[in-house]
Amino acid sequence: MSVVQAQVLEPYAQALMSVAQTHNITEEIGENVRSLLSLLQESADLKDLLANPLVKPEVKKSVVNQIVGDKIHPYTVNFLKLLVDRRRILFLEGICQQYLAILRKLNQTVLAEVTSAVELNEAQQQAVKERVKAIANANQVELELKLDSELIGGVIIKVGSQVIDASLRGQLRRIGMRLNSKI
Repeated sequence: MSVVQAQVLEPYAQALMSVAQTHNITEEIGENVRSLLSLLQESADLKDLLANPLVKPEVKKSVVNQIVGDKIHPYTVNFLKLLVDRRRILFLEGICQQYLAILRKLNQTVLAEVTSAVELNEAQQQAVKERVKAIANANQVELELKLDSELIGGVIIKVGSQVIDASLRGQLRRIGMRLNSKI
């Protein structure tokens, strides 16, 4: 864990989790956090505005209100305003990811990064979840789906430091390595 994570991300994520647990809304806040993360990933302009120290806190709060309005829980909105006041809003993405990590740990859920050549349908996603549950001995599995057209076919599943390469590219690479070792 880096210094930034230890000193900024962790305490703020823990504080948000503490409020969520006190009011029994950990999942609802989790959904809020996921929405915020996708907003940040979709809008570089929003990310830049929030991180810009020259933009006045009142402007940042106004933008936050306009974007999230009443779509997210009031506790989450207050948390965002607190981050603005404390000049920590630029760490929002990391704090959100840290909150989700704490939530996964609380729910005994593992995060699996799944990279595929094409989008996986529901049945394929469920099959991946079942495989990961068995491998990681987890109660639940959360998928983070990514596309990589260079894979040709198959999937690469990453759970923590464990990587399962069931892609066509990976199989071809392994065949090539076997052939090279026999020459």
